[in-house]
Amino acid sequence: MNTPTADGLLITFEGPEGSGKTTLIEGITRRLVAAGEEPVLIREPGGTEIGERIRAILLDPQSQGMFPETELLLMVASRAQLVREKVKPALEAGMIVLCDRFADASVAYQGYGRRLGEKTVRELNTFALDGVTPDLTFLCLLPPAEGQARLAGRDRDDDRLDREALEFHERVYEGYRAMAECGDRRFRVIDAAASPEQMLEQAIAQLKKLEHGLLKYL
Repeated sequence: MNTPTADGLLITFEGPEGSGKTTLIEGITRRLVAAGEEPVLIREPGGTEIGERIRAILLDPQSQGMFPETELLLMVASRAQLVREKVKPALEAGMIVLCDRFADASVAYQGYGRRLGEKTVRELNTFALDGVTPDLTFLCLLPPAEGQARLAGRDRDDDRLDREALEFHERVYEGYRAMAECGDRRFRVIDAAASPEQMLEQAIAQLKKLEHGLLKYL
Protein backbone atom coordinates (compact mmCIF):
# COMPACT_ATOMS: atom_id res chain seq x y z
CA MET A 1 0.00 0.00 0.00
CA ASN A 2 1.34 3.44 -0.94
CA THR A 3 2.09 6.00 1.72
CA PRO A 4 -0.57 8.74 1.46
CA THR A 5 0.84 12.01 0.11
CA ALA A 6 -2.47 13.94 0.03
CA ASP A 7 -1.32 16.38 2.71
CA GLY A 8 2.18 16.95 1.39
CA LEU A 9 3.32 17.11 -2.21
CA LEU A 10 6.31 15.34 -3.75
CA ILE A 11 7.59 16.79 -7.02
CA THR A 12 10.63 15.25 -8.68
CA PHE A 13 12.83 16.54 -11.49
CA GLU A 14 14.50 14.25 -13.98
CA GLY A 15 16.55 14.58 -17.12
CA PRO A 16 19.94 13.94 -18.68
CA GLU A 17 23.07 15.91 -17.83
CA GLY A 18 22.88 19.60 -18.69
CA SER A 19 19.09 19.65 -19.04
CA GLY A 20 18.52 22.61 -16.71
CA LYS A 21 16.89 20.76 -13.82
CA THR A 22 18.69 22.70 -11.11
CA THR A 23 17.84 26.07 -12.63
CA LEU A 24 14.22 24.99 -12.97
CA ILE A 25 14.07 23.94 -9.32
CA GLU A 26 15.51 27.29 -8.27
CA GLY A 27 12.86 29.11 -10.29
CA ILE A 28 9.98 27.07 -8.87
CA THR A 29 11.37 27.55 -5.37
CA ARG A 30 11.31 31.33 -5.80
CA ARG A 31 7.71 31.21 -6.99
CA LEU A 32 6.64 29.01 -4.10
CA VAL A 33 8.37 31.20 -1.53
CA ALA A 34 6.69 34.25 -3.05
CA ALA A 35 3.36 32.41 -2.66
CA GLY A 36 4.05 31.85 1.04
CA GLU A 37 5.29 28.26 0.92
CA GLU A 38 8.57 26.86 2.27
CA PRO A 39 9.46 23.89 0.07
CA VAL A 40 11.90 21.22 1.21
CA LEU A 41 14.77 20.95 -1.29
CA ILE A 42 16.63 17.66 -1.59
CA ARG A 43 18.72 15.86 -4.17
CA GLU A 44 19.71 12.38 -5.24
CA PRO A 45 22.00 10.76 -4.62
CA GLY A 46 22.47 12.53 -1.30
CA GLY A 47 20.07 14.72 0.63
CA THR A 48 21.12 13.34 4.02
CA GLU A 49 24.45 13.14 5.83
CA ILE A 50 24.78 9.46 5.00
CA GLY A 51 23.49 9.99 1.47
CA GLU A 52 26.00 12.73 0.77
CA ARG A 53 28.83 10.42 1.77
CA ILE A 54 27.47 7.82 -0.63
CA ARG A 55 27.18 10.52 -3.31
CA ALA A 56 30.84 11.39 -2.90
CA ILE A 57 31.81 7.78 -3.61
CA LEU A 58 29.43 7.48 -6.57
CA LEU A 59 30.58 10.63 -8.35
CA ASP A 60 34.28 10.54 -7.51
CA PRO A 61 36.27 10.04 -10.74
CA GLN A 62 38.57 7.78 -8.71
CA SER A 63 35.65 5.32 -8.39
CA GLN A 64 36.12 4.46 -12.06
CA GLY A 65 36.36 0.73 -11.36
CA MET A 66 32.85 0.58 -9.86
CA PHE A 67 30.65 -2.20 -11.26
CA PRO A 68 27.13 -1.29 -12.48
CA GLU A 69 25.57 -3.47 -9.78
CA THR A 70 27.56 -1.67 -7.08
CA GLU A 71 26.48 1.69 -8.50
CA LEU A 72 22.82 0.69 -8.44
CA LEU A 73 22.95 -0.64 -4.90
CA LEU A 74 24.65 2.53 -3.64
CA MET A 75 22.01 4.66 -5.36
CA VAL A 76 19.24 2.63 -3.77
CA ALA A 77 20.93 2.80 -0.36
CA SER A 78 21.09 6.59 -0.54
CA ARG A 79 17.43 6.65 -1.63
CA ALA A 80 16.26 4.43 1.21
CA GLN A 81 17.93 6.75 3.73
CA LEU A 82 16.49 9.86 2.07
CA VAL A 83 12.93 8.53 1.98
CA ARG A 84 12.89 7.57 5.63
CA GLU A 85 14.87 10.49 7.02
CA LYS A 86 13.56 13.39 4.92
CA VAL A 87 10.82 12.63 2.39
CA LYS A 88 8.23 10.78 4.47
CA PRO A 89 8.47 13.12 7.49
CA ALA A 90 8.11 16.17 5.23
CA LEU A 91 5.09 14.75 3.41
CA GLU A 92 3.45 13.73 6.67
CA ALA A 93 3.98 17.31 7.89
CA GLY A 94 2.10 18.59 4.84
CA MET A 95 5.09 20.15 3.07
CA ILE A 96 6.06 20.51 -0.57
CA VAL A 97 9.16 18.44 -1.38
CA LEU A 98 11.21 19.27 -4.48
CA CYS A 99 13.69 16.51 -5.30
CA ASP A 100 16.47 16.86 -7.88
CA ARG A 101 16.34 13.29 -9.27
CA PHE A 102 14.61 10.40 -7.56
CA ALA A 103 13.80 6.75 -8.27
CA ASP A 104 13.25 7.29 -12.01
CA ALA A 105 16.90 8.33 -12.33
CA SER A 106 17.99 4.78 -11.51
CA VAL A 107 15.66 3.41 -14.19
CA ALA A 108 17.31 5.73 -16.72
CA TYR A 109 20.93 5.61 -15.56
CA GLN A 110 21.32 2.10 -14.22
CA GLY A 111 18.44 0.37 -16.00
CA TYR A 112 19.08 1.83 -19.44
CA GLY A 113 22.52 3.44 -19.19
CA ARG A 114 24.20 0.49 -17.44
CA ARG A 115 21.89 -2.04 -19.13
CA LEU A 116 20.82 -3.63 -15.84
CA GLY A 117 17.19 -3.64 -16.99
CA GLU A 118 14.06 -1.95 -15.71
CA LYS A 119 12.81 -4.98 -13.79
CA THR A 120 15.84 -5.20 -11.50
CA VAL A 121 15.86 -1.46 -10.85
CA ARG A 122 12.15 -1.23 -10.14
CA GLU A 123 12.27 -4.14 -7.71
CA LEU A 124 15.04 -2.47 -5.72
CA ASN A 125 13.25 0.88 -5.89
CA THR A 126 10.12 -0.69 -4.45
CA PHE A 127 12.12 -1.79 -1.43
CA ALA A 128 13.82 1.60 -1.02
CA LEU A 129 10.77 3.81 -1.51
CA ASP A 130 8.60 2.22 1.20
CA GLY A 131 5.44 3.08 -0.74
CA VAL A 132 6.32 6.70 -1.54
CA THR A 133 5.46 7.83 -5.09
CA PRO A 134 5.96 11.30 -6.59
CA ASP A 135 2.80 13.29 -7.21
CA LEU A 136 4.40 14.85 -10.28
CA THR A 137 7.64 14.26 -12.17
CA PHE A 138 9.06 16.80 -14.58
CA LEU A 139 11.08 15.23 -17.39
CA CYS A 140 13.49 17.85 -18.73
CA LEU A 141 14.32 16.39 -22.12
CA LEU A 142 17.42 17.49 -24.00
CA PRO A 143 19.47 15.42 -26.48
CA PRO A 144 22.75 14.30 -24.85
CA ALA A 145 25.03 16.06 -27.32
CA GLU A 146 23.35 19.39 -26.50
CA GLY A 147 23.57 18.71 -22.77
CA GLN A 148 27.25 17.89 -22.96
CA ALA A 149 27.88 21.05 -24.98
CA ARG A 150 26.23 23.06 -22.20
CA LEU A 151 28.34 21.38 -19.53
CA ALA A 152 31.51 22.02 -21.50
CA GLY A 153 30.88 25.75 -21.19
CA ARG A 154 30.56 25.71 -17.40
CA ASP A 155 33.27 26.24 -14.83
CA ARG A 156 32.92 22.92 -13.04
CA ASP A 157 34.81 19.70 -12.53
CA ASP A 158 33.39 16.69 -14.35
CA ASP A 159 32.19 13.91 -12.07
CA ARG A 160 32.39 10.18 -12.84
CA LEU A 161 29.07 10.12 -14.71
CA ASP A 162 29.85 13.28 -16.68
CA ARG A 163 32.90 11.48 -18.05
CA GLU A 164 30.96 8.56 -19.48
CA ALA A 165 30.94 8.13 -23.27
CA LEU A 166 28.20 9.75 -25.34
CA GLU A 167 26.71 6.28 -26.00
CA PHE A 168 26.00 5.88 -22.29
CA HIS A 169 24.21 9.24 -22.12
CA GLU A 170 22.22 8.36 -25.24
CA ARG A 171 20.93 5.22 -23.51
CA VAL A 172 20.00 7.32 -20.46
CA TYR A 173 18.11 9.71 -22.74
CA GLU A 174 16.33 6.72 -24.31
CA GLY A 175 15.19 5.72 -20.82
CA TYR A 176 13.74 9.15 -20.13
CA ARG A 177 12.05 9.21 -23.53
CA ALA A 178 10.44 5.86 -22.71
CA MET A 179 9.01 7.36 -19.51
CA ALA A 180 7.66 10.34 -21.44
CA GLU A 181 5.86 8.00 -23.82
CA CYS A 182 4.58 5.44 -21.29
CA GLY A 183 1.23 7.13 -20.71
CA ASP A 184 1.66 7.70 -16.97
CA ARG A 185 0.17 11.14 -16.24
CA ARG A 186 2.66 11.61 -13.40
CA PHE A 187 5.27 12.44 -16.04
CA ARG A 188 5.17 15.94 -17.52
CA VAL A 189 7.65 16.77 -20.27
CA ILE A 190 9.55 20.05 -20.21
CA ASP A 191 11.29 21.22 -23.38
CA ALA A 192 14.79 21.71 -22.02
CA ALA A 193 15.96 23.32 -25.28
CA ALA A 194 13.89 26.37 -24.28
CA SER A 195 15.22 29.26 -22.22
CA PRO A 196 15.20 28.94 -18.41
CA GLU A 197 12.31 31.41 -18.26
CA GLN A 198 10.29 29.41 -20.77
CA MET A 199 11.04 26.17 -18.94
CA LEU A 200 9.80 27.73 -15.71
CA GLU A 201 6.54 28.87 -17.29
CA GLN A 202 6.00 25.40 -18.75
CA ALA A 203 6.44 23.89 -15.29
CA ILE A 204 4.23 26.45 -13.50
CA ALA A 205 1.43 25.78 -15.99
CA GLN A 206 1.65 22.06 -15.21
CA LEU A 207 1.74 22.67 -11.44
CA LYS A 208 -1.43 24.72 -11.61
CA LYS A 209 -3.21 21.79 -13.24
CA LEU A 210 -2.66 19.74 -10.06
CA GLU A 211 -5.19 21.90 -8.19
CA HIS A 212 -3.47 20.97 -4.94
CA GLY A 213 -4.20 23.04 -1.85
CA LEU A 214 -0.53 23.82 -1.31
CA LEU A 215 -0.36 25.41 -4.77
CA LYS A 216 -3.49 27.58 -4.62
CA TYR A 217 -1.54 30.86 -4.48
CA LEU A 218 1.02 29.90 -7.12
